Order: sequence, then structure tokens, then C-alpha cells
Amino acid sequence: MNMLIHDQLKGHVWEIANRLRGPYRPPQYRLVMLPMVVLRRLDCVLEPTKDKVLAEHEKLLARNTPENAMEKLLGKAADPKRSHPLYNTSPYTFEKLLGDPENIAPNLVAYINGFSPTARAIFERFKFTDQIEKLDASNRLFTIVKAMAEVDLHPKRIDNLQMGYLFEHLVMRFNEQANEEAGDHFTPREVIRLMANLVYTGEQDVYKPGIFRTIYDPTCGTGGMLSESEKFILDQNDQANLALYGQEYNDESWAICCSDMLIKDEDTSSIVLGDTLGDGKTRDGFQGHSFHYMLANPPFGVEWKDQKTVVEKEQKEMGFAGRFGAGLPAINDGSLLFLQHMIEKMHPYAEGSEDATGSKIAIVFNGSPLFSGDAGSGPSNIRRWIIENDWLDAIVALPDQLFYNTGIFTYVWLVTNRKAPERRGKVQLIDGTRFSQRMGKSLNNKRNEITEEQIRELTRLYGNYQDGEQTEVATDHKTGKREIRVVSRVFENREFGFLKVTVERPLRMNFEATAGRIAQLDEQTAFTNLAASKKRKNEAAAEREIEEGRALQAAIKNMLSSLAAKGQYSDRAIFDADLTDASKKSGLKILGTIKKAIFNALGKRDPNADICRDSKGRPEPDSELRDTENIPLPQGTQLPLPMQMGPDKPNDELVEAFRTHIEAYMASEVLPHVPDAWVDYSKTKVGYEIPINRHFYTYKPPRPLEEIESEINELEGEIAGLLKGVVG
Repeated sequence: MNMLIHDQLKGHVWEIANRLRGPYRPPQYRLVMLPMVVLRRLDCVLEPTKDKVLAEHEKLLARNTPENAMEKLLGKAADPKRSHPLYNTSPYTFEKLLGDPENIAPNLVAYINGFSPTARAIFERFKFTDQIEKLDASNRLFTIVKAMAEVDLHPKRIDNLQMGYLFEHLVMRFNEQANEEAGDHFTPREVIRLMANLVYTGEQDVYKPGIFRTIYDPTCGTGGMLSESEKFILDQNDQANLALYGQEYNDESWAICCSDMLIKDEDTSSIVLGDTLGDGKTRDGFQGHSFHYMLANPPFGVEWKDQKTVVEKEQKEMGFAGRFGAGLPAINDGSLLFLQHMIEKMHPYAEGSEDATGSKIAIVFNGSPLFSGDAGSGPSNIRRWIIENDWLDAIVALPDQLFYNTGIFTYVWLVTNRKAPERRGKVQLIDGTRFSQRMGKSLNNKRNEITEEQIRELTRLYGNYQDGEQTEVATDHKTGKREIRVVSRVFENREFGFLKVTVERPLRMNFEATAGRIAQLDEQTAFTNLAASKKRKNEAAAEREIEEGRALQAAIKNMLSSLAAKGQYSDRAIFDADLTDASKKSGLKILGTIKKAIFNALGKRDPNADICRDSKGRPEPDSELRDTENIPLPQGTQLPLPMQMGPDKPNDELVEAFRTHIEAYMASEVLPHVPDAWVDYSKTKVGYEIPINRHFYTYKPPRPLEEIESEINELEGEIAGLLKGVVG
């Protein structure tokens, strides 16, 4: 791609957009400029055969040719090599529109209506005709059309790749003007190229002449991932037969993607408009379909409230027969829903079978899917489902400040159901956070970019598949400092799993009927409710109930005062017995809720007191001393684990399988410090997390104190000099 021409083109189109200022605010430029650029592109494509199409159109009309047949014949007249018709039957081009300034608005509408059905559908989604009247009324329409007519967008000068870059640049600029949120961002092309390099590494079949493969993006945007994937494969195998599929919920992005597909003579019906997850009005456009390769950059850090009803209904009714059987992520980030959606669309795989081809996925996430959610939660169970099925192949950590509208660190997950034999049962982690260079000029939050050389190196690391592999990386962009670092680690699947064990310790309390502790009864809800009434309509009855309750409260306090002489109890059972005797002598019937309130008010935690026990003599746990231990799964653990997905599923098999391991851990790590602790096995859960940063952490010792002191003295001298200048 000629970068000089590209930069000139971007500048020229943006200069035209700025002519809209006045009737349009900068965030609204997109309403005009995106369809106008598409329109000019189509105009340049169709202009060479325009006269031929018009002549053929007149002949077909004279013969009363049916509409379906007319579409095919006109398409062949425009370009006999095309499979999908693209033509325009109006007498207009951009040049001819300028010849009639007074009627440019209706002529432009007629020009748009003259396109073949697929192209018309694209402009309907742009809703461009709504803007034509506004442009004409503000005396901007002729100016914009004239300016765009001077922009040569013919494919011989601006190829499809360069047009894709132009569209993404424009939409990025428009998003920047509109302050779009971080989740609504474009994937930089170098990230897409990296994903393509990774996902097709080791894929020998895709490079066979005549091979047929499908590529799918459930959040396709303007189609960047589909285009780059197609280009990557065809550059190495121009005889491959590729079918591109995608879904997009934004009208403008869908229209741009379809226009790009249409110009390349690809089937636009394979790009579905609607919400991939399902929002009640639209749904998964490829239900029941499977694809060989899937790439996506779903919105992350974005709520999925609009899809909540549909998603939860599918999970409840279909379970693992649907897309979301493993679990649901937190409502504030739906990115893991898209990965589950893609996994559901993998071709089945069986080794040795020619029909079962399997699939491979590359998806971009933020850090949340790596570790969010406690053991047994939706996110943890989704990770568990993926890892225990041996689908997670690798994760590549990317540098920060790589995306246009967010500066956060991102991660490429590679997921497949047909791992190579040497990769089975394992996951590769690659630290690519230092594989970038500073851009000469920032683009909003994008300050870093990955070079082609760095893409090749990351791809090599993935393909080499070595645990502990090192390479030289830049550790400081400013100074250019470089170090040798470990950038590739390989782990067994079970190393990401752990048992979350609840450790209990016994409740120990002393009890004493002092005036201060008795007064604390007034803070206990059950006790204060004794002097309350629910008889709202009968004031006299309510007042009577309240008075009776106050009398009972006073009687209970008096009864408790009789125990003051007993002093402090270190055994709750003895205090309970004396409390029962005292209440009988006072003629009071103490309900269970009131007795609990008395225990809470008169009791105080005391590590030297006796253990409080339940009615069966078992130690009662102290909720304040309750703790949890995350116990790594032992070597030799066979996956999947013997426990069903879901927080309400029984864990008996899990406990039986790991009781010995848990007891050994308790004996070595817990009981030497708290010998009275025990495990509540009913609460044992399985958790999975992927702490990728921890595995690549490099310890840096603190600087010597002398160096820090010298630096402080130097700064103090500079400050003193500055203050002296101010005072002087």
C-alpha cells in the first residue's frame, strides 16, 4: 500500500468533511461522509461500463424482461466476470450530477435508486436520503458532491485493502469526535494481521490448492478481520476457495462491510445485520452453522443488559445444547458470551476422520476473562469448561495503548478443538507486552504499534512452542534499553485449576450479664420488635401491644440481671442452662429468636473460652474466623473433574476424589498454625483462572538508598535555585 497516497487521501476526505461544519457538528459528519465515500467508490467502479449498462437496460425494458432476469443480465453487462450483480440504471454519474445544480437533490436520490438491489439496501441502512434534503437546504449538497467528484477512488488506484484502511480511519475519527466508549473501538490492522498469522499457523490444509474453507466474525464491524484473513490466505494460496461470513448490529458498519464485499464480488447475504447474542428483535444469524475459522474482537467492558432476557432464556431452556450452558459472565462485561457463541459453531473433530475437520478461533479480550469471578461463578465455570475440554491452545498478551479508543492491555486467545498432538493437555502463554514500538504520531489512545518483524517473532514463538523460551525485548521505549526475557511458557491444563476450600474455626465466647451487655439488647432487632405492633388500623390495640412488649422487655432485662452475680461464663452451655432456669423462675417463655439475641448481646468472642457446640455436640463455626484456601490441583489430575457445572450442583464426587489431597494440604499448611480448624467440605468448589502476568513477572530490586538520597539532594538543590530566582 502506498502510504503517501493513503495519507493524502485521508487528509483530502477529512477536509471535505469539515465543509459540513455549521449544519452538522463534527460527530455528525459520519451521516454524510460514510455513504458519500461508498457512493463515490461505486461510481468509480461502474463508470467505465455505464453506457453499456444503460443501453442494455433500454433493450430489456423494451422486451418487458422480468425483474429477476433483468438483474442478472444487467450485472453481466456491467461486468461479465462478476457472480453478484452490481450496476446502476440511472443516467447519472458524479460528473453528470454536477451538470444540473438546480436539481442535484432529486437527481442524487434517483441515482441511488438506480443501483442494483444489493447496493440499494446498503444505502437504505446508511439512511443517506434523509441527509440529502438537509444538505440541499443548507446549500452544502453541490459543494460536497463536487469535492467528492475530484477524489479518484477507482480500484486501480485505491485497492480494497486501502479502502478498508480509509473507512476505518474515518470511523475512528468520527468515534473520537463523538466520545465513543472504550468497548466500541476498531481493531488496528496490525493486530488483525497478528491474529491471522497465529490462527493459520500449523494449518496445513488451508494452503492446499482448491481447498474450501469458511471464515466467520460474529462482531464483524466494517469487515477488517474477514478481509485480512482472506488476503493472508490468498497471498499464500491463490487457489483457495474462501467463504466469508459475519454479523454486525450497527447499521453503518454493516453497510460499509457489505459495500466492501460487493465491490470484491462476494456474497453480501453472508453478512447478517442484527445482534449476534440476541436482543429480542434480532438473533444469531447463523444458527445451526459451523465454520472452519473464526476471528473476533467483541465489545469488552460493555454491559449485556439488552441481551439478558434472550441469553438467560437460552441457557435455562437449552443448557449445553445451546450456546451458554457453561455459565454467564457478570452483566458488566459480555465478552465471554461471544467466545461461547463461537465455540458452539466449531465443526466437530475426530482424529482420523476426513469429515470432522474441527475449527480454530482467535478472539481479543481485555484482562477480565482471565481471572474475573470467584470459584464456581459464571466466568470461572466458562474458563473451566474451555480448559477441561482442552480447547484453550494459547494466549498472547499484547502491549497497552494499542487500540484507538482505549489504552488497556489486551489478550489474544487461541481456541481450537483439534490441537496438534504435542499441544494436547497444555496451554501456551506468550508475553507480547513488549513487542511494540512508539508511533511517530499518536491516534487518540493509540500510541504503540506492532511492527511486521514483531508479528513474525510472535508467530514464531507460538509455532516453536517452547517452555521458557527467551528473546530480547525493549524494556524502556525512551532510553531504548533492552533485556533478555522469558516470553513463552507452557503449562498443563490442570495448573490453571484449583479447589476453593472453606476453612472453619470454632466459635469461642464468654458471657456475662453486666449492665453494659444487657443494654446491648436494645441493638438486637428481635428484641426491639417485641415492643412493635403491626395493627396499623386499630390504634388502641396497637398501643396495648406495644405496652405489653415493653413490659416483656423490662422483665427479660430484670431476669438477666439476676445472673450478674454468676460472673463471667466461659462455657455457653452452662450459661444456657442458667438462663433457662432463670427464665422459668421468672415465669418467662424465651423464644429461640430472643435467646439468640441474648447470646449476641451478652456474649463476647474470647479465644480462651470453651468451644460453642450445636445440639449434636459438633463445634459451631465462627463466621468471623472463616477463611478460604485455594489449593492447586495435584499432578496427575485427570480432567474433566468429577463435578457438574453450576453453583447448585452436588460436589460429592469432587470431595471424594480430592479429600486426601485436601487433608494433606490442611495438615501441612493450615493445622500447624490453627490446630482447631476444619474443612466444610459441602462448600468446596472448583475454580479456574489464568494469571498470565504472574508467570512473566520479573523481580526488580529496589535502588540503593545512597542513589535515592543523592537524587533527592540534587532535586532539593534545583528547587532551592528556582525559589531563589522567584524571591530575587
